[in-house]
Amino acid sequence: MYPEDLKYTAEHEWVKADGEAPVRIGITDFAQDALGDIVYVQLPEVGSAVRAGDACGELESTKSVSDLFAPVNGTVTAVNEALADQPDLVNTDPYGEGWLLDIQVEDAAEVEALMDAETYQGQLDPS
Repeated sequence: MYPEDLKYTAEHEWVKADGEAPVRIGITDFAQDALGDIVYVQLPEVGSAVRAGDACGELESTKSVSDLFAPVNGTVTAVNEALADQPDLVNTDPYGEGWLLDIQVEDAAEVEALMDAETYQGQLDPS
């Protein structure tokens, strides 16, 4: 259910690292399911600095508005422009076409310190 090649945060974001390239950020299947139908996505501007743990955007669903938290420190290098017209991509393909933004990470160790899939799933279902 949770891709093994990703890292995860307690706030239900996923991070895909590929060497020195910027990391890709999205929300987990658990998060999109909990939010319900996403109708609007607000993301930071390209070039914005983000700090780990700080809100850097919002996801608005038919149920509520939820903050998007930066999982790492860095600079936004891209945002998923397709979400302006199709915010529901976050619901239908949270690990693919529903990605949110790319961040050039300041310190790769921050990514390594995030949870792996097994740890993330364990915190969702502590039994």
